[in-house]
Amino acid sequence: MTRFDAADTGARCKLFAEAVLAHRNRGSQFLTIEVDAEDAPGIDPDADDPEPVPWIQFADETFNLDCSDAELDRLKGLLSEFPECRIEKIERPDEAEGANVRITARSDANRLGQFADRALQATYELDDDYRAWVTQV
Repeated sequence: MTRFDAADTGARCKLFAEAVLAHRNRGSQFLTIEVDAEDAPGIDPDADDPEPVPWIQFADETFNLDCSDAELDRLKGLLSEFPECRIEKIERPDEAEGANVRITARSDANRLGQFADRALQATYELDDDYRAWVTQV
């Protein structure tokens, strides 16, 4: 991988697919994609204690992300477009608001990249030109 961020659909999908391949080739523990704080709704990056940005991780054919109940509903609605992806587990820790969702995803890197992009965009209601960063591979 030679670049780590992208801000349009085609470039993000390509970046995410390359990250999946790099993750698999390196045998790394997981890969992490984060939305740029400037593009995340409700996030003030200049705040003294800003909210965490939306993120998604991938490892062992599983995506992992945190979301509110409304975000979870949007994520569930997206799954009909990706039959190779299904919710494996939803955890609702007592000390956290919302849920941690694990989605089993068995497909090629390009399709996984498409899913990561659509999952971030649909779940967190991001604009088409949101910027995302691959922060860990």
